[in-house]
Amino acid sequence: MDPFDAGAGGLLKQPKSVWATAGASVVAFMGIGLVDPILPSIAQGLDATASQVSLLFTSYFLITAVAMLVTGFVSSRIGGRRTLLLGLAFVVVFAGLAGTSGSVAELVGFRAGWGLGNALFVSTALAVIVGAAAGGSAAAILLYESALGLGMACGPLLGALLGDASWRYPFFGTAFLMAVGFLCIAVFLKEQPKPARKTSLLDPIKALGHGGLASAAVSAFFYNYTFFTVLAFTPFVLNMSPYRSGAVFFAWGVLLAVFSVIVAPRLQKRFGSLKVLGGSLVLLAADVLVLGYGSHTAAVVCTILSGAFIGVNNTVYTELALGVSDAPRPVASAGYNFVRWFAAAAAPFFAPKIEEWTDVHIPFVVAALTAIAGAAVVVVRRKALTLPQALDSARAGGTPTAEEPEPKHATEDGVTVFAN
Repeated sequence: MDPFDAGAGGLLKQPKSVWATAGASVVAFMGIGLVDPILPSIAQGLDATASQVSLLFTSYFLITAVAMLVTGFVSSRIGGRRTLLLGLAFVVVFAGLAGTSGSVAELVGFRAGWGLGNALFVSTALAVIVGAAAGGSAAAILLYESALGLGMACGPLLGALLGDASWRYPFFGTAFLMAVGFLCIAVFLKEQPKPARKTSLLDPIKALGHGGLASAAVSAFFYNYTFFTVLAFTPFVLNMSPYRSGAVFFAWGVLLAVFSVIVAPRLQKRFGSLKVLGGSLVLLAADVLVLGYGSHTAAVVCTILSGAFIGVNNTVYTELALGVSDAPRPVASAGYNFVRWFAAAAAPFFAPKIEEWTDVHIPFVVAALTAIAGAAVVVVRRKALTLPQALDSARAGGTPTAEEPEPKHATEDGVTVFAN
C-alpha cells in the first residue's frame, strides 16, 4: 500500500482525531526550533553568554529525557487523551511564563517545565496517532514525521517573525498556538482505550534489555548530539539577524520534512534501512565538518543541507525504535527517547563550552565524530537490527531471507506490533 494514496487508509485520508493530534504535534515541534533565530537576541536582551543561553535547550531536553520514564506510567493510568491534554496545559503555562522571564535562570527554569509538558505530549501523540490512524503503522509514522518536519520548519520562521519585535513574543505565540491545540484535542479526540496492563516506571528501562532497541537508542544518542550541535550552536556561528537566521532554518526544516516523508521511504525501499541510515550519518558527518571549517556562505549552505540528512535519519530511527523489539510501542518509544534525549541536552551545553576551551571549529569536529560513532553502532550491531530489514523486504514486495525472518504480527492495545 502506498501511504501517500489519498484513498482509505492513505496518509491524506485520516480521522479528525488523528489530524487534531498531528496538528498539535506540529506546534509542539515548533517549540524546539522556535528559539533558534532569537538566541543571540535573548543573549543580548538578558545580558547572557552563548553557553548560558544554550541552557534553554539543555534544561528542556534534560527534563524531556527523564520524563520519558513517566509518560507511559501516566498515560496507562489516565488514558492517552488526558495525558495529551495535561502535556499541552503544561506547555501553555510554561511557554507563557517564559515570555515574562527577567533573567536567564528564570527562562531556563520555565523551559524545563515546558520540556515536561512536551514529553507528556510528544511521546503519547505518536502512540495515539499509530493507534487511531487508518492504514497501519506506515501511514501513521509518516504522518508523525510530517508533523515533526513541518514543526521544525515553521518554528524558526515563527521565532524570526515574532522575535524581530521582541524575543519574548515567540514564547507568547507558542502558548497561544498550544492553547488552540488543546481545544482541538479536547473537541476531536475521543478517549483511547486504556492498556490492559499498566506501565511501570521501570518498563522503558527493561525494554532496553532488547539488543536491537538498545542498539538503536545508543546510535540515536550519538546522532542526536550531532543534530543538536547544528540546531543549538550554529545560530551563534552564523551570527545573523533573526529574519536571516529564521530563513536559513526554515529552509533547513523544509528539507528535513521533504526527506523524512518523501525521500527516506523510497531510499529504504531500494537500499534497506540500515544502509540508508549508515550512509546518511556519514554524509552528515562530512556536512558538519564543512560547516565548521568553510566560509560563511558554506556554513549557511551546509546548515540547510544538514536538514536532508537529519530528515532521513529521523524517519529510519523512528521505525527502528518502534519495530525492532517486541515491547509495546509506547514502552519502546519511551526507553528509546530516554536515552537519545540526553544527547540533545548535552550538545547545547558542551558545544559552546568546547568553543571556549578551544576554538569555533572543534565543536563541529566533535559533532562529526559522534555522527560517525552512530554509524559505527549501526554497522557493528547490524545483526541485532535485522528485523527492520525484513520489514523493508515486505515494503518492497520482496521475500525475507533466512537472516531476515518474516515478522509475526500481533495486536496489543489496538496497535499492531512486531515480535520475533
